[in-house]
Amino acid sequence: MKTLKTTILIGVIGLATIVSCKKEKKEVEVIKKEDIIESVKAAAEEKIEKAKKKLSITLEPKNDSNITGSITFTETEGIVNMVAEVKGLAEGEHAIHIHEKADCSSADGKSTGGHWNPGLTPHGKWGAKEGYHKGDIGNFKTDASGIGNITFATNEWCLGCDDEKKNIIGKAIIVHQGTDDFTSQPSGAAGSRVSCGAIIQ
Repeated sequence: MKTLKTTILIGVIGLATIVSCKKEKKEVEVIKKEDIIESVKAAAEEKIEKAKKKLSITLEPKNDSNITGSITFTETEGIVNMVAEVKGLAEGEHAIHIHEKADCSSADGKSTGGHWNPGLTPHGKWGAKEGYHKGDIGNFKTDASGIGNITFATNEWCLGCDDEKKNIIGKAIIVHQGTDDFTSQPSGAAGSRVSCGAIIQ
């Protein structure tokens, strides 16, 4: 009888140990799966961050204006996003373009040369069938306080790639006093250059 009780007790303890081990194993497996998911997410985020290129520039006044501003370019997965804020302009519409040289040294901004136009196409509105320069960003609006915001995105630019027809590094951003009419050649009759920023790293 004593032997039977001992056998039963050993069996119960053994069963409890097996159940406990299985439970612990299951919990360990769950933790491992969560760790793997977190690890994969972290690796993906790191990969995206490494693939992202970012560049910020400052706009300086030209032609005795007081026009200032800042622009940030971010390239992710082949798309360059431009976010700009310009301050000090009269209320209304004003033109903004990429010009061919990162040289804002002259008082009138003309040291930047003409519009960036690697394809040697006519000036026009971005995306026009008749043609447009790679620097033809277009017009933006400013409010009564003289502040204007512009966002622009394209896969026709890049930040520091080997394609000279896409690379905007070494160029300049020019803000004009007037509006771009999208037809006058070669620059849209946008008026004087009132602010300039070199796109350099």
